[in-house]
Amino acid sequence: MFFAAVHRVAPPIARAIWRPTVTGLEHVPRSGGVILASNHLSFIDSTMIPIVVPRKVVFLAKSDYFTGTGVKGALMRGWFEGMGMLPVDRDDSRAAIASLETALDVLGRGEAFGIYPEGTRSRDGRLYRGRTGVAHLALSAGVPVVPVGLRGTQDVQPIDANLPKLAPVSVAFGAPISPAGYGDMPLGKARRLLTDEIMAAIAELSGQEEAGIYNERAADA
Repeated sequence: MFFAAVHRVAPPIARAIWRPTVTGLEHVPRSGGVILASNHLSFIDSTMIPIVVPRKVVFLAKSDYFTGTGVKGALMRGWFEGMGMLPVDRDDSRAAIASLETALDVLGRGEAFGIYPEGTRSRDGRLYRGRTGVAHLALSAGVPVVPVGLRGTQDVQPIDANLPKLAPVSVAFGAPISPAGYGDMPLGKARRLLTDEIMAAIAELSGQEEAGIYNERAADA
């Protein structure tokens, strides 16, 4: 109920402020489990995607955002919960496994799960190599992956900025990618090839230069 209340109010306001250009929204299934795999340029990405998709999209967020105190902490916690985000302790050595289990639970309920295959935000604007967790989820849950290309969000909220700004933003959704064609391959190969297909689609949508290497999480990311 809290999500429904916030989602009736927040997305229209956010869309009116930033007026994002949205293409390919018809590629997002209106029901059933689906993964939205996006490039990652800014903290605001996890807000920008849900405000343009007409269904709940669950993202994972640092548990720190849910534990603040006072009025600010309550507002931040309310915002993240209202946008459908779930907390994860990224400093826990078991966090990666827990994150995958949480994602599979979300997909098993027939919901949409948002993920950044690069693992963390790009600090130089390039698209980094995808980690295979996205393919693991798609193959395990048997759900399609919709690639997403974001442009301009790094100008709305640059890496070191605390507050968002006004800047042109576009969100492009590509055709769903099915994991079915990878089912007969050795698991490791299937995960790698499916991830590479997803990243190639994201690169085409975002227009980013491909770095060809993995991105590493900075201390403040």
